[in-house]
Amino acid sequence: MTKTVYLNGEFLPINEAKISVLDRGFLFGEGVYEAIPVYNGKLFRTTEHLNRLHKSLEGIAMSVKFDEAHWTPIFEQLIEKNGGGNQALYLQVTRGTMESRNHSWDIDIQPNIFLMSLASKYPDPDAQELGVKAITLDDIRWKFCNLKTTSLLANTLLHQQATDKDAVEAILIRDGNAIEGSASNIFIVKDEMLITPPEGNHMLSGITREVILELCQKYKILYRVTHITEDELHSADEVWICASTKEIVPITTLNQHAVGKGVPGPLWHTVIKHFKEYRQSLMQG
Repeated sequence: MTKTVYLNGEFLPINEAKISVLDRGFLFGEGVYEAIPVYNGKLFRTTEHLNRLHKSLEGIAMSVKFDEAHWTPIFEQLIEKNGGGNQALYLQVTRGTMESRNHSWDIDIQPNIFLMSLASKYPDPDAQELGVKAITLDDIRWKFCNLKTTSLLANTLLHQQATDKDAVEAILIRDGNAIEGSASNIFIVKDEMLITPPEGNHMLSGITREVILELCQKYKILYRVTHITEDELHSADEVWICASTKEIVPITTLNQHAVGKGVPGPLWHTVIKHFKEYRQSLMQG
């Protein structure tokens, strides 16, 4: 089946979707994006994703507003046109196209809005049953990682280093603290306490991270939001990564050393159970 995408108000086959080479996203990386999980054809936490999208747009001086009531039917049409089921809805907004390359932009420039479906496997049973490998790397990204921009060169370079070492993620270290993964948020468990770094300019405010903290509050799971030193990361009983397109994945090997007992830990089993129940309740609601 040919994939259908949405570009600037029109549904069309992906091989017919075209934008100008003078698009500022193409030339300067001026764009933001979201990837919204879709379970059994239903969008997951749309409101939260659009709220974060608006923060990213404001952060790069774009005033575009995505009204949820207007856009949700468009999202749902695209999901249906691509077969429903489990997928991810990719939403990208670039500043738009100009007549020539210029570092500054016209006040009345119109954004380019692009949607597509990404095939997804929710969840990855092997990753959840066995855990995965990760490495640590120095965080070389810019100072505004709280904005979900398409300018991902540092992230892709770091992620590729992990891939080259047969790892699924690079956990990034800045000023002696573990910040997040190259494409995920992080949690550790120490002495039955769940810990995640605080939000700030150096990390993205993750939607799945937010769900985990909500579940901890609901089920009285002990947690703290505080900095995690590199030493604390390496001595943790459990390490997890989480993202909208990954759910919650246990890290069982870090820098070629076992995390805890080298298998997904008990608190991860507890939280993933609650997460799946929550996900199921939204699918049925």
